[in-house]
Amino acid sequence: MNASRSRTAIGVVVGLAWCVAPASAQVDFSGQWAPLYHENAVERLPGPELGDYTEVPLNDEARLRADSWDADRISVVEEYQCRPHTGHYALRGLGPMRIWSEYDATERIMAFRMHWGAYENQRTIHLDGRPHPPEYAAHTFQGFSTGVWEGNMLTVTTTHFKPGYMRRNGIPSSAKVRLTEHWVRHGDYLTITSVIEDPVFFTEPWVRSQNWYLDPGQRAGNFPCEYLPEVPSGAGTVPHHLPGANPFLREYTDWYGIPFEAARGGAETLYPEYRSRLGDYSPPARCERYCTCLTIFDCPLVER
Repeated sequence: MNASRSRTAIGVVVGLAWCVAPASAQVDFSGQWAPLYHENAVERLPGPELGDYTEVPLNDEARLRADSWDADRISVVEEYQCRPHTGHYALRGLGPMRIWSEYDATERIMAFRMHWGAYENQRTIHLDGRPHPPEYAAHTFQGFSTGVWEGNMLTVTTTHFKPGYMRRNGIPSSAKVRLTEHWVRHGDYLTITSVIEDPVFFTEPWVRSQNWYLDPGQRAGNFPCEYLPEVPSGAGTVPHHLPGANPFLREYTDWYGIPFEAARGGAETLYPEYRSRLGDYSPPARCERYCTCLTIFDCPLVER
């Protein structure tokens, strides 16, 4: 091979490597994804019990807000009836997820679009290197998301959320939330590890993970919601409990045999060292409530 042909061959190889290398790091997450509920099934299926703040690094302000929560406000206050999940909670909520990708002229993935079955929310993850908008820009329930590739893992950063909730039992989230997600796909399984920072209601980041499996036959149907007066009275009022007046906060600890102090949450309760503060506490001998939650269709209140 002469020098000219050699240079041409090397150029072709380098050109192919340049084309293939960026794409090889990009994983296509497109598809119909169904949630797995083997982690925190009770919280995610029938919904968290009132007063269950376990595993949450909330501060006193968040605890006070959660203690005042009355679920009747979803029925009585029309503005709450169709209020969608914020993007950081949508990962935990019910319903399937559909993801599709958008490409640029060079066939590189430039954005992922997400559609949630619950409340028909849509979210866009921008991969084109654009910056996040200034703090005073509009906030939405899904926020503003950008992503970068770290090997075959997609790291997503989301800001500009509207206030919402961390759990559906009143634990609040603020407009200052910053969500960092790490997406990893293993064949037909998708793991999303999320890190939530909220300087208003948290004392440290909250780390959780969710798993999904590819379900090509799944269909994310419509989720219609209409604001309607559902009760004959109560217009203009927001159901709530005053400080120290919520009679339901100890139901959770009584049902599950958990020390009341531990159920109040806080960063210190997340670590093994907290066990030493519980003294002679021992868990109940057997489970008697929500013992076999595996899917949304198999989560009986009592053991069968």
